Amino acid sequence: MSDAVLSLTGVAVVRDRATLLADVDWTVREGERWVVLGPNGAGKTTLMQVASASLFPTRGRVELLGEVFGTVDLGELRTRVGISSAALGDRVPAHERALDVVVTASYGVLGRWQESYDADDTARAAELLARVGLRAFADRRFGTLSEGERKRVLLARALMTDPELLLLDEPAAGLDLGAREALLRLLTRLAADPGSPPTVLVTHHPEEVPVGTTHALLLSRGRTVAAGPVNDVLTGPLLSRAFGLPLVVEEREGRFTARAVLG
Repeated sequence: MSDAVLSLTGVAVVRDRATLLADVDWTVREGERWVVLGPNGAGKTTLMQVASASLFPTRGRVELLGEVFGTVDLGELRTRVGISSAALGDRVPAHERALDVVVTASYGVLGRWQESYDADDTARAAELLARVGLRAFADRRFGTLSEGERKRVLLARALMTDPELLLLDEPAAGLDLGAREALLRLLTRLAADPGSPPTVLVTHHPEEVPVGTTHALLLSRGRTVAAGPVNDVLTGPLLSRAFGLPLVVEEREGRFTARAVLG
């Protein structure tokens, strides 16, 4: 369909005879907010690498933003996708100013060097920092920020190029309760903004699913357990199947919690 921004058909990724993804069919459409959930080793990061045009699958068809893998320059396609991940954060120079971490996304680089940015780029980066609650942090060095502040800077960077698809790989990982809830409030506002791009968020924990999430994909051992509207997928039976233990799942006002069945 014409409103699909990402479509995977029969996608498999095999490395060193290990199957990381197996026959995944998945479509993300305009206006949708997805969460991808599953245990360690489920294939979530591999899926995000494919979705961001950073990894070519072993088998299957991938269509991203109207372009089919194998018929287009993936480097150009990557510039149209915004991504935030822990791996990206680890590559940011500790001395880099928060403003420069954001503005360098215009060139797709990490670490400001000799490239020049016009006033519009700088103004947009400052506006995005304000949007994530860090207006006063523009001149702070990335290495001096708290983990929660770094995650928000990376979110601002992911939005810098006005992406057509936004990928957030475990944005709440490593955050304490307060920082996690502050980030989730921000992501909830982003989900509610009709001007925001379609979004895919990866997490291990139902508690990290923002309000406004519309769809969910459950993975286990590289295979799809379930995919569809979030309330149909984030259920006790399906999460129990994905994580391999009996779970009770509760939803209240758009927030989910999961706990193991005791006894």
